[in-house]
Amino acid sequence: MTTAILECISTLSISAQQIRHLPKLLEDGLPKMPSTVKDSDVPRLFREPYIQTGYRPTDQDWRYYFLSLFQKHNESINVWTHLLVALVVLLRFRSFAEAESLSWESISWPLYIYVLASITYLTCSLLAHLLQSKSELAHYTFYFMDYVGVSTYQYGSALAHYYYSSNQAWHDKAWPFFLPGAAFLGWMSCVGCCYAKYRYQRPYPVMRKVCQVVPAGLAYMLDVSPIIHRIITCHMEGCTDNAIWFHCLQIIFFVFGAYFFSCPVPEKYFPGACDIIGHGHQIFHVFLGLCTLSQLEAVFLDYKTRHEHFTARYSPAYTQLACASFFMLILCSAVTAMYLRRRIKRQLTGKDL
Repeated sequence: MTTAILECISTLSISAQQIRHLPKLLEDGLPKMPSTVKDSDVPRLFREPYIQTGYRPTDQDWRYYFLSLFQKHNESINVWTHLLVALVVLLRFRSFAEAESLSWESISWPLYIYVLASITYLTCSLLAHLLQSKSELAHYTFYFMDYVGVSTYQYGSALAHYYYSSNQAWHDKAWPFFLPGAAFLGWMSCVGCCYAKYRYQRPYPVMRKVCQVVPAGLAYMLDVSPIIHRIITCHMEGCTDNAIWFHCLQIIFFVFGAYFFSCPVPEKYFPGACDIIGHGHQIFHVFLGLCTLSQLEAVFLDYKTRHEHFTARYSPAYTQLACASFFMLILCSAVTAMYLRRRIKRQLTGKDL
């Protein structure tokens, strides 16, 4: 028996060593790829403040940037965080759909759109961070696409909060303007981010961050307003609603994420030390992923336990219009992104002549 235990321990030790060296084995098993370079070796557009190494060289074959998913560089964590969260969302939704026997009835439409919006923003984000190093035009193109994904997610969240998570008292006062306002501010969020990317060059002025944060912040405050009302009401009435805890977590995670998005910390205090792991945008991605997963669980709980709220405010025509507005928002945001991309392309073409 002692021999068997020793053999088991030895096997586990070998497995642990293999797992520890798995990233290197994956990288070594891929075709030979260019090494990462310093900030001085890439155009200014690609440089991030206080990030000195880990940049991928530009103007490589597209295959290189796709395979860089398995390479160690300063965007690796940004890509993998949202890739893993997207996979969790898909698996969790599949499990929930099977357990609840979801149908195509109108009560499920906002839920489908919310999950689609979550997958859209996560996919757009990971593609932006994975492929933006190809060229200056690719950089703008994929980040514009990322901003379209953000506006999509904002409206998808608003739709789920409106139909499943809001109290009737809030709904009676806010229903005429909430979804139209959420759609408009979602589009303005995309416009603000795309314009800031188009208009301002490195080193970025404070106004660039204002153009990004103010519309997105207003959109978030409106989208989360039914949740804030419900949390306050629950606290005053002493309710025991399990979904409230997940709603609280999604707000907490978002606030922390917003801080790291807005401030280049901790890399500001440790230049060069957080290049691969630990810089602010990576931390922002982690908190945003946790926010999405907390929100997902809260919406699932609300969907299961609050059918009467949906029935009380259900209008077939309005629900169809609200869901159709989601695709109109994608269209408007995409047109905005394509328009500014065309202007950027003309500028880059003129610069190359």
